[in-house]
Amino acid sequence: MTVYLDHAATTPMRPEAVEAMLPYFTGRFGNASGSHAVAREARKALDEARDIVADCLGARPGEIVFTGGGTEADNLAIVGRHTAQPGTAVCTAVEHHAVLHACGALSESRVVPVTADGVVDLDALTGMLDPSVTVVSVMLANNEVGAIQPLAEVSDAVRAAAPDAVLHTDAVQAFSWLDVARLGAAADLVAVSAHKFGGPKGVGALVVREGVDVEPIIHGGGQERDRRSGTYNVAGIVGMAAAMQSTVAGRAATVERVAALRDRLADGLLAAIPDGSETGDRANKIAGNCHLCFEGVESESLLVLLDGAGVCAAAGSACQSGAIEPSHVLTAMGVPAERAMGALRLSLGSTTTEADVDLALEVIPPAVERLRRAS
Repeated sequence: MTVYLDHAATTPMRPEAVEAMLPYFTGRFGNASGSHAVAREARKALDEARDIVADCLGARPGEIVFTGGGTEADNLAIVGRHTAQPGTAVCTAVEHHAVLHACGALSESRVVPVTADGVVDLDALTGMLDPSVTVVSVMLANNEVGAIQPLAEVSDAVRAAAPDAVLHTDAVQAFSWLDVARLGAAADLVAVSAHKFGGPKGVGALVVREGVDVEPIIHGGGQERDRRSGTYNVAGIVGMAAAMQSTVAGRAATVERVAALRDRLADGLLAAIPDGSETGDRANKIAGNCHLCFEGVESESLLVLLDGAGVCAAAGSACQSGAIEPSHVLTAMGVPAERAMGALRLSLGSTTTEADVDLALEVIPPAVERLRRAS
C-alpha cells in the first residue's frame, strides 16, 4: 500500500478532468488559432473553458491569461509588470522561488519579513512601501507550512502607500482550500496552477485585472491579447477548467473532512514522538497542511525510510551545492536550524483517507525513533 501525502507537490488527476481532456487528444485536435471548422471546434472549447476559469477565480473572461503553469504565471505577473512600469518589486521572505527569484532578477527588490507563524509583518511591509514600488507579491497560502496571508490588509497598505503599485498573489497552493474568487479579489494579479487541484501539469492561469498593464515575457503569435504567445494547450486548458469546477463544487465538504484528518494526523504524531513541534498556527493554515519538526532527525534520511515503508512525503529542506540547508521559509520564521533540519511536510488532499492517516501514524514514529538511535 502506498500512502500519498505530498499533495502540495502535485495532485492526482480528477476523473472529470481526464474525461474532459480525452477528445482533444484524438478527434478534436485543432489549433484554436485557426479559422476552419476543426480549429473553430477547438476555439469553442477554449472559450468555454475560459468562462469557467474566470467564474471560478472571480474574474472576467477577458482578464484570464492562460500560461504553462504557476511559475510562468508568477513570472508574467512580476517581470511583465516591471517591464510595463519599471520600479521596485516587494515580496515576502516566504514566497515560492518562482516569486523570490523573479523579484531578485529585477533591478531593485525588497524582501519583507514574516512572523513566527509565517504571516507577513504588516508594519514592516508598510515601511518598505513608497511611490517607487510598482509590484508587490504576497502569496495567499504558503507551499511549505500552509500559512494564510491577510491579503485584504496587504491590499489596503499597498493602495495607501504605493499608488502606482499592483498587488500580485500566488494562489497556487490556495485554490484547493480557499475561496480564491473572494479572497483574491483584493489582488490585481492572481496566479494558479492546474496540477495543484486535480488538473493536468503544464497549464496554469494568471488573472490580470482590467486596466493593469503587464508586458509579455513570451513573444510570438500574439495569443492571449498579446500577453502570452504560443499555440494553445487546448486539452490542458479544458482539463484545468473541469478540475476547477469539481474543486469548487466539493471544496467546503473536502475542507471539513481533510482538516479533521490533518488534525488527527498531527495530534497523533506529536503524542507519539517526543521532541516534536508543529510549525505555524494551525488555525491559520490551509486544511491539507501538516508541517512538523523533529529534533535529532535529518529530514532527508527520514523521507528515505518513509518512502521504503510506502509513505510519500516531503521535507522543509533542500540540497544546494552538496550541502543540506534549512528551508528559506523556516529560516524566515525563525525556526532554529537544528530543528528545521528535521522538518516533515505531510500534505493531504481530496483523495486522502482514514486508512492513509492510520498507516502514517503507524510508520512515522518508529522511523523517527530509528534515526535517533542511529545518530
